[in-house]
Order: sequence, then C-alpha cells, then structure tokens
Amino acid sequence: MRLRNLRLQRQPKLMIIPMIDIIFFLLVFFIMSTLYMVDQQTIPVNLPQAASAQTEKPRSVAVAVTRDGRILFDQEDIPLELLKKRAQVELSKQSDLVFVLRSDKQAEYGKVVAVLDELKLAGAQRVAIATERKAK
Repeated sequence: MRLRNLRLQRQPKLMIIPMIDIIFFLLVFFIMSTLYMVDQQTIPVNLPQAASAQTEKPRSVAVAVTRDGRILFDQEDIPLELLKKRAQVELSKQSDLVFVLRSDKQAEYGKVVAVLDELKLAGAQRVAIATERKAK
C-alpha cells in the first residue's frame, strides 16, 4: 500500500527551460543558414588588400511625382522651382548621388519630364527611373 502512495506523490514535471534552449538553438541555426543562402550577384575575384580600404555605397535620393502633380524630394513636399536648388545642395554633399525618380502612372507626363530636366540642370549624373516588374 505504501508503494502506491509514493507513486501518486511524485508526478512528472514539465521542464520548460530545456525547451527554450532548443527553440533558441533552432532560431540561431535558421538565421545562420539563411545568411549562406543569399545569392551574391558579383564575379568572384581575389582582391588585393589595403590599409585604407573603405566600402562605400552611393546614397540614393527618392524623388516622387504623385498623381495630383506634387513633387516629393525624400518625403518632403517641394515646388518644382526649388527642386534644382535642393538637388544641388544634395550633390554638394556627395557627388556620386543617385536620384531615383518614382512617378505615378496617372501623373502628367510633362510634369515628370520637367522634374527630370530640373535634376539634369542641377548636375545630376545618375538618375534612375523606378518601375515595377510585369507579371508573366
């Protein structure tokens, strides 16, 4: 009779700490494995080493023309007359700046050309026009 009472008093306990450890281990494993799945779009070459080497990406500035004809320069609403001056200020900070021109489909074509012209008059060498990929 006494054996039965001992069994009833000792019931198994659910240990949650080891389960948390396993979940974190799996999380780290999946994060590390996805880092190796990133496809590099460069040609593999052995680069020489330099003490003063830096990695610089050209900064991009988004210029948008909305459906109603407003011009947004880096999320800031500005008139067309100030676009050239603002672009010159940004180009004076960084000369290899990339301007990304985004325009609504329904925006007036003349307004988009005027924005592109103002960017070129400001001295912009690199202007990209943003599009969406067509569904096949």
